[in-house]
Amino acid sequence: MLNLGLERLLALSRGKKRWLMVAADVVMLPLALWSGFMIRLAEPVPDIMLETWWLFPLVILVGIPVFVRLGLYRAIVRFMGTRAIWAVGTGVMLLALVLWAAVALAQVESFPRSVPINFAIVAFIYVGGSRFLVRALYHSILATDPGVEPVVIYGAGEAGVQLLSGLKSGGRFRVIAFVDDDRALQGSSIDGIRVRDPSALEGLIKHYRLRRLLLAIPSASRADRRTILEKLESYPLYIQTVPSMDSVVSGQARLDELEDIDIADLLGRDPVPPDRELLKVSIEDRVVMVTGAGGSIGAELCRRILRLKPRLLVLYERNEFSLYRIERDLEVLADEKGLDVPVVALLGSVANPRRVTTVLKEYGVQTLYHAAAYKHVPIVEANLIEGVRNNVFGTAILADAAVEAGVERFILISTDKAVRPTNVMGATKRLAEMLLQNRARQSPPTIFSMVRFGNVLGSSGSVVPLFHQQIRDGGPVTVTHPEITRYFMSIPEAAELVIQAGAMAEGGEVFVLDMGEPVRIVDLAHRMIRLHGRQVKEDGQPEDGIEVVFTGLRPGEKLFEELLIGDNVVGTSHPKIMRAHESCVDPGEVRYALDTLDLAERDMNTELACQVLKRAVVEYEPVPSRQESG
Repeated sequence: MLNLGLERLLALSRGKKRWLMVAADVVMLPLALWSGFMIRLAEPVPDIMLETWWLFPLVILVGIPVFVRLGLYRAIVRFMGTRAIWAVGTGVMLLALVLWAAVALAQVESFPRSVPINFAIVAFIYVGGSRFLVRALYHSILATDPGVEPVVIYGAGEAGVQLLSGLKSGGRFRVIAFVDDDRALQGSSIDGIRVRDPSALEGLIKHYRLRRLLLAIPSASRADRRTILEKLESYPLYIQTVPSMDSVVSGQARLDELEDIDIADLLGRDPVPPDRELLKVSIEDRVVMVTGAGGSIGAELCRRILRLKPRLLVLYERNEFSLYRIERDLEVLADEKGLDVPVVALLGSVANPRRVTTVLKEYGVQTLYHAAAYKHVPIVEANLIEGVRNNVFGTAILADAAVEAGVERFILISTDKAVRPTNVMGATKRLAEMLLQNRARQSPPTIFSMVRFGNVLGSSGSVVPLFHQQIRDGGPVTVTHPEITRYFMSIPEAAELVIQAGAMAEGGEVFVLDMGEPVRIVDLAHRMIRLHGRQVKEDGQPEDGIEVVFTGLRPGEKLFEELLIGDNVVGTSHPKIMRAHESCVDPGEVRYALDTLDLAERDMNTELACQVLKRAVVEYEPVPSRQESG
């Protein structure tokens, strides 16, 4: 019955709730003054109280405006905190001073001087206590509401406290405990919620039927987060996290906006701090252009470049919506960071020679990052001529235009699939590398270089968002082969390293990014399932588990990716960037390949195009998926 009444009270409009608080204080303040007399004189109605009866309406007439001024009626009762306590305390102290002053002015000699002190203490209890009583009742109802999910917050620092506050206002989750590895915090309480050792999780799961844990450690290193996640994997908990502090500070996210685990946390790679001088060499106060500016890597390159304050940033993209999106993102970023960098968004294909030449000359481009490419292996495999047109001819046309326009640096974004390729996409990217190596040998004023790396986390076509969606849908999770492995790197880390590698170039180098250890995709799928609080279904058990299904390698797909064609690699001044020394193909062979591919494109002759790729890229060995998997 009490719960029903309180629920009806909470359902009232904000204005009605304020008038109820005023009405309550109209009763509480005179009651507190009467209690002050009672405490001092131990009589229900002492003579001095009758003599100073006018003090009772006075505390109402003065007290209510004082509380209004202090903002007490603007506070939402169920979210009241320390500011409301200060408001009540300040208000009753002012009222006590008013009582002393009024009695002194009225020259009431027999008035007990301790009554105002008693009044202040009792009024603080009555006015503040009534509000905190309602607040406690509200949270007790919330605690018994079956629609409110119990959760644990991992991390009792500032982020954890802010997350608790945000969750309380939402009403969707009820925080039952904090857990933290810091022994100094264990055993303490935050807003009445105890901080426990992580070993208490098993008991909490059983007692509260806990199904979700929220990570509130945005400032922890990747290695530390990985260690924590490895410990949590053994528990049947859906692990979510708060956004990074960078996202919160920049306004891109709020601390109470929960996210799925960043796959980079599972890999545990802590980015090496960038070399600021290398970052500036090719960008600061220069005209920079990015092709494929709307793609995963291209867009992140644009964001990084904008922060380095180029004189002008030119976005070149063939997809209208992708171009619109990155242009809007950069506008928002520039406003947030207070950057005054002109950005020009241009539609166009790199395979259009007149368009790219005109753009490079008109804007006086000095540094060019070539990220435009078709990269989805099965799609390029099924559209060989288009793959050649975009990846090979697009690069050749752009390189020639760059030399003609006097571009100082040309950096090609390449891929690990260009090493001993088994698919058209990899073969076209390797041929693009070869033609740039040959352009560099001709000693043009333009410095050509290539940066080769593996998969980037969260890019279009990445398995990670696919796995998240498949797990949320109840499975199955699809993996092509039980032994397939891939290198992974976060998009921001890759973009930052690309900029630094390009700044090191002297002409014709292939830079290879240190991708760490390769990851078995099936292991990644299993870990993601467990961190979603689910179990991997094997042999039909458990029934509510998530099954991993092997679909077979796709056309042109490799089991293992490589980053080097040979073993001839040396380090650079940056610990995550290596320089590969790879043999160059005869310029005549490259010219022959381009001429013959041009004929194949005109005739739409895919068989001839495939033969040319095999001849030009001698390591290219197309392998049908059934042979690899069988």
